[in-house]
Amino acid sequence: MDIVERLMCFGLTRHEANIYLLLFAEGELNGYEVSKLTGISRSNTYNSLAGLVEKGAAYIIDSGAILYTPVSIEEFCSNKIRFMEDNKAEIIKNVPKRKEETNGYITIKGEKHIKDKFRNMLMQAKERVYLDMSEKMLNDVKSELIELRDRGIKIVIITDSTFKLDGTIIYNAEKDPVQIRLIVDSKYVLTGEIGDELNSTCLYSSNNNLVQVFKDALINEMKLIEIMKG
Repeated sequence: MDIVERLMCFGLTRHEANIYLLLFAEGELNGYEVSKLTGISRSNTYNSLAGLVEKGAAYIIDSGAILYTPVSIEEFCSNKIRFMEDNKAEIIKNVPKRKEETNGYITIKGEKHIKDKFRNMLMQAKERVYLDMSEKMLNDVKSELIELRDRGIKIVIITDSTFKLDGTIIYNAEKDPVQIRLIVDSKYVLTGEIGDELNSTCLYSSNNNLVQVFKDALINEMKLIEIMKG
């Protein structure tokens, strides 16, 4: 994503995001100047400026003529994150209690959704995690792995590289660069491929039999690696 799309993730429209960046580049501007510099129609410009003010991304300076100045990126983003965290807490507190999680098989599609599920599974680990994947994918979650290690979670990794992380157990073997396998607490499994942004597909399940099958497969692979080493 480019910076405009990232700002849109914080609730700005595309026009608002572009105008927000313009205010940083040009300094304080009035509506006419913004419209002229962006090529956005006068009515859309004033609507977008009002939206920026309402959403906490800009302030109005009234010095005879009305000028607009941007709120700092750090302040704007932090305010939005704090607002969302407060909303998250209220939602968690008031959402109806969910029935027990299904033991079926859930298909997760799309690289972003798979990576989100992957990270959430890691951060919810209570005892141990087993990871079987390439170095690139391990590097994507290295900060989460460090946090788990520091929490005393046992981490066992099978990878095709020289990936290193003190305090973990690592086995080296040839790996498919897009395939991933993750087992958390011997209760949850995520397996599949992250090949491209849209067509990546993984299977998630808490089915005891499936988890045990994958756990046995990983244990057998680790035993084989030890035998091959000598």
